[in-house]
Amino acid sequence: MLPRLTAALIAPDSSADEIAGIILLDSSLAAATLRLANSAYFASGGAADTVAEAVVRLGQRELYRLAALALVSRWETGTGGRGEPGDFCRHALCTALAAEVLAETSERIEPETAYTAGLVCDLGKLALAHACAPFFPALRAHCTSRGGTWTQAEQEVLGYTHSAVGARLLRAWSFPEILVAAAEFGERPTEAPTAALALLAHLHAAKYIATSFGPGVSEDGFLFELNTAFLLEWGFTPELLQETMAVVHDRARARLQDSLTHGVVAL
Repeated sequence: MLPRLTAALIAPDSSADEIAGIILLDSSLAAATLRLANSAYFASGGAADTVAEAVVRLGQRELYRLAALALVSRWETGTGGRGEPGDFCRHALCTALAAEVLAETSERIEPETAYTAGLVCDLGKLALAHACAPFFPALRAHCTSRGGTWTQAEQEVLGYTHSAVGARLLRAWSFPEILVAAAEFGERPTEAPTAALALLAHLHAAKYIATSFGPGVSEDGFLFELNTAFLLEWGFTPELLQETMAVVHDRARARLQDSLTHGVVAL
């Protein structure tokens, strides 16, 4: 549903009714859209009684943020050995917001693209948590005895990585290739196709910020290798990353409130 909604939101000739028609296919998303449009922040012009009115009130960017997070949060139906419920969504949101803030700062890529990449780049981790949770003790033992990254342990123990799984899922769901690349090369950005390097630079920096920030980070999150030279090439200095972290904290707190640190994420 997310690629379809994205296409409608960016098409110059899409009407509010057409966008609302897509949202109405999902009753919980429609309810979340109306709820946000009628919140204190957006409701100064009176109540929005229909989803089409809510679409006009919220605008493309806010609506996209809501829809993307609402749909991604639905993937997390259990922990699968990855901490408490809600952790995946919390960390995905922090990564998405960090990528968005960095894109706004650099003006090299569209913030919406960066935000989406942050949300979906680690989808493969959640898929493995559901399908391969019995192998997690072996992954932990591999990391403890041999060192290295969690991804290297996945390859050795499972024969494939969460990055490969995530890329395959996004491609099967007809996501744009730039977002498939975000899933596939998020932890090894210099291997990405040239057309995706700018996005991967922002995403790689965002993953560092989200991991340093903390909410929802699982054990594997601290076992990935940061390519500092690559980040410096793209102008992502330690000072800039530190400044970005403060902005991300404020945006994440505003979006999730108490759910930022614990509990299931409900929109």
